[in-house]
Amino acid sequence: MAANWVRDLAAARRSLERLSTAERIAEILRGQITAGAVAPGERLAEEQIRTALGVSRNTLREAFRLLGHERLLVHEFGRGVFVAMPTERDVRDLYRARRALEIGALRECTPADATAELQDVAAAVHEGIQARDTGDWWTVGTANMHFHQRLVALARSSRIDETMAQLLAEMRLVFQVITTPRELHLPYLEQNQGIYELLAAGETAQAANRLHDYLVSAEQQLLQEFHSRATADAGE
Repeated sequence: MAANWVRDLAAARRSLERLSTAERIAEILRGQITAGAVAPGERLAEEQIRTALGVSRNTLREAFRLLGHERLLVHEFGRGVFVAMPTERDVRDLYRARRALEIGALRECTPADATAELQDVAAAVHEGIQARDTGDWWTVGTANMHFHQRLVALARSSRIDETMAQLLAEMRLVFQVITTPRELHLPYLEQNQGIYELLAAGETAQAANRLHDYLVSAEQQLLQEFHSRATADAGE
């Protein structure tokens, strides 16, 4: 029986009618990963996905190959295609990339010329606060990813936006490894608000510096979680 997320792919099939490409299929599957519909280490049912999307086997495999280059999927010979399982090394590399991308984007942006984009940042902050107030920590994590995607959107670069989307898909896999989402996300809601307020005031340099410290702290928190998990697994 197909998993719910595979059945949901049929809803995206219409978007393939005009341009049924491996890149578009990869985008759809990346969206499912970013949404947390599939878990790290999960095996993908190729035939079910192919049927849901109505595409050829070769086209789907090309999409898998593209997502493999993005480190979202791994192919195991004789076993199939699996969602990647992030490691401590991945966390370090992700945050190295995120600091370069996000801080650079903030330092290049001019909030006064990006009013709509800044409103989107404010909306992501509000989304996180609303989810916190209902105790929905999964949605808090999603709102946090929206916040960071919209931060880099201030730079108004489609290439930066695309790269950030790929990084955030990997971040969702990292988040899924963590068993304490409240402790993971709660400290950053207030910081998101503070960064937004600095940007709204035109203090982009201060916002970039605040974001740097924020990302360093988040990286260390996640590395500690991964280390504790590995230690616990080794002791079993």
